[in-house]
Amino acid sequence: MHFNFFALHPQTQRQIILFLIVGFINTIFGYLCFAFFYTLGLHYAVAAFLATCCGILFNFNTTGKIVFKNKRKVLIFKFIGVYLFLFCLNVSSLKALQYFSTNYYLTEFVTIIPLAVVAFLLNKFVVFKEKYDVVVMDQLHIKHS
Repeated sequence: MHFNFFALHPQTQRQIILFLIVGFINTIFGYLCFAFFYTLGLHYAVAAFLATCCGILFNFNTTGKIVFKNKRKVLIFKFIGVYLFLFCLNVSSLKALQYFSTNYYLTEFVTIIPLAVVAFLLNKFVVFKEKYDVVVMDQLHIKHS
């Protein structure tokens, strides 16, 4: 399957670029939270959970307002659901990667990009979904209802 960024709707292009910029900031914030809690001696899963909780509040504001131009606070519940899913995916990834390395600083770093891709897609098509997104879903060959 071929992905052509320039064939996407201009608003989606803008959102992807902003998501990468905002995501970089959010990722640094989340990674620093994880490193802080793990350095305190907490189990990697507990450190990831606490970092996720801190990140949810920070990320909801930055992602919602800057990337998707959405200030609807009620969407936090969907956002929390997406981030609980991402948390489970994160911890599962850390568990799977422990067979290659027990350095959880490194394995958390390795999971950042794949989780960011999943986070963008879920935020765009589940949390902050807009009417024109059906066209984008067609362009990405994603089934929709």
